[in-house]
Amino acid sequence: MIVVTGATGQLGRLVVSELLKTVPAAEVVALARDPHKAADLGVAARQGDYADPASLEAAFAGADKLLLISSSEVGQRVAQHRNAIAAAKRAGVKLIAYTSILHADSTPLGLGAEHRATEALLRDSGVPHVLLRNGWYTENYLASAPAAVAHGALLGAARDGRISSAARADYAAAAAAVLTGEGHAGRVYELAGDGSYTLADFAAELARASGKPVAYRDLPEAEFRAALEAAGLPAPIAALLADSDAGAAKGGLFDDGGALGRLIGRPTAPMAKMVAAAFA
Repeated sequence: MIVVTGATGQLGRLVVSELLKTVPAAEVVALARDPHKAADLGVAARQGDYADPASLEAAFAGADKLLLISSSEVGQRVAQHRNAIAAAKRAGVKLIAYTSILHADSTPLGLGAEHRATEALLRDSGVPHVLLRNGWYTENYLASAPAAVAHGALLGAARDGRISSAARADYAAAAAAVLTGEGHAGRVYELAGDGSYTLADFAAELARASGKPVAYRDLPEAEFRAALEAAGLPAPIAALLADSDAGAAKGGLFDDGGALGRLIGRPTAPMAKMVAAAFA
């Protein structure tokens, strides 16, 4: 049996859908804080909360493999992941697949610290595991596309750093491939898109797809953070996004190893095609 945590989230839903292409529904369990929100996934749903160890042990009962999707609560991830890993060990889970961050051991992104700590917890647990070090989602940038087109400018702090993003669905397909395959225990997969681009390239694609002028405007990290806050983003989210852009400037979102495409057996979704589809 395969248990998918965070199954009602954007990535989790896609993973469940991918699993059902090759695995009987009876062998997949969706874990969610509110199981009612998983009712449309077509698999059994169990209640589980990263902050409630007892709920996790019950939810993991009978699981052979567990997809531990990193918590969305930045700043609380390590404690929550510790609970999940300990519960999985007590439940006798035979393999944990964890969604980490690209080049977790060396990334300049501030997000990396909690992922490094979680990877250490997995190593210390003794439970066989595989690290899915996910790169950036192209959707992260597409979310800013309407505002960029409306204002004729895409703001950022990534300078000319190259970004090897992929579609969320690509990462979901990789997770499903690992969960349904064999021989992945102990592996570390650096997952990223086949191609790379700068934010200036992204702005050019926005202009091409929208038919309106869009230019990339690079800002110092502090100014970009302030601009995000002025646009209405909460300060912690603005700081996270600005830090990620600054990390991209240092190469933190680039990888050309091709592991993602090999795992899923097809090319990853090109950024330009995703932009074009968003404006179709």
